[in-house]
Amino acid sequence: MNIIRLKDGKERSLLRRHPWVFDGAIASGGGDAGETVRIESHAGQFLGWAAFSPSSKIRCRVWSFNEAQRIDASFFIARIASAISARSLFDIKSDGLRLIHGESDGLPGLVVDRYGDTLVAQFSSCGTEKWKSVIVDALLAHTGLARLYERSDASVRTLEGLPEATGWLAYPAPTLPAARGSLPPEGAELRLGRPGALFAGDTAMTITEHDWKLSLDVAEGHKTGFYLDQRDSRQKFAAYARRLRFKDVLNCYCYTGGFTVAALAGGAEHVTSIDSSGPAIERARANVALNGFDAGRTTMLDADVNASLRQYVKEGRVFDAIVLDPPKFAPTVASAERAARAYKDINRLALSILAPGGVLFTYSCSGGISADLFHKIVASAGTDAGVDAFISERMGGAPDHPMTVAFPEGEYLKGLVLVRKP
Repeated sequence: MNIIRLKDGKERSLLRRHPWVFDGAIASGGGDAGETVRIESHAGQFLGWAAFSPSSKIRCRVWSFNEAQRIDASFFIARIASAISARSLFDIKSDGLRLIHGESDGLPGLVVDRYGDTLVAQFSSCGTEKWKSVIVDALLAHTGLARLYERSDASVRTLEGLPEATGWLAYPAPTLPAARGSLPPEGAELRLGRPGALFAGDTAMTITEHDWKLSLDVAEGHKTGFYLDQRDSRQKFAAYARRLRFKDVLNCYCYTGGFTVAALAGGAEHVTSIDSSGPAIERARANVALNGFDAGRTTMLDADVNASLRQYVKEGRVFDAIVLDPPKFAPTVASAERAARAYKDINRLALSILAPGGVLFTYSCSGGISADLFHKIVASAGTDAGVDAFISERMGGAPDHPMTVAFPEGEYLKGLVLVRKP
């Protein structure tokens, strides 16, 4: 067992049970990619068992702080069972939910979402990559599902020295299309294969969320194909639309139209949806049709959000409600200053075209932007726009995307609901 010895004083975060060890905290020791190593303080005190990542700034990710714990197959089976069981604590009105949320569930580098009868997993660290086959078997056993798709294509894989990997890891043989070669015996399952185009078309699906349906393709788009973390915010937006009777709504960075469908479900008369991705706009248009809403109640724009907001300011156009749910502007604290300017600009423009008494749902999903900093950014945007607003509510990720007291970085999604003063 390789030992990682920390520099003097660098053990404090682990004593608080924070699961990361950065390269600059290490005095000596190393290991192979994904190898389980023993973390010790400068004085030799045991601190934790961790997965080693030779090329990452986060050099070690802690599996357990219990010295008696063995990091073996039974460890991952138990952790996965615990994470899945914990989801029963939350009232989730959807068949799309997050089952495993990385560090918050004691499995750093692993994200698993469920879409109906399909699991989608992201293995983003050397540790989870090493234990992939064990994790896949445990996920299938504890959910009773047979379909598992891998979306390990996030940029963090590069930082870990890992190549991108996508494709089916488990798929029931009876539903295999008769395409190339011979098929496995009936009833057999394909495991850890990379059949690629053999399964083309099988990745599209539809989930139910609250009172509406949403389609997605797990092989495409952001994250694992959909933003499950905004589930409760979409429901909240529908409730505001219903209560305040929105007439003209603007959904910026609309992606596949989740907030658009929520607004229409809440009775909004018209929703303008903007995204710079043509395929996302087409999916948003399909989701509107899927729920039986009149396409005439929507305007779909494949356009730049910032430029569109500036044009609306120039035209003097106003909206009763606006959603700002941009992509990650600041993945790290190092990029926070530049990202803060971008967040401020779009919020300033949005507040400028928000009608008095109108509602702005504004978000940051950047880990490098704290909730406190985001509040200050939006406040500064209001000052520059000459607009004051009530903070009606603070929003975060849905409860199946939990944060823990020991890992505040889990609070990546921050949102404010603002009501412009009349």
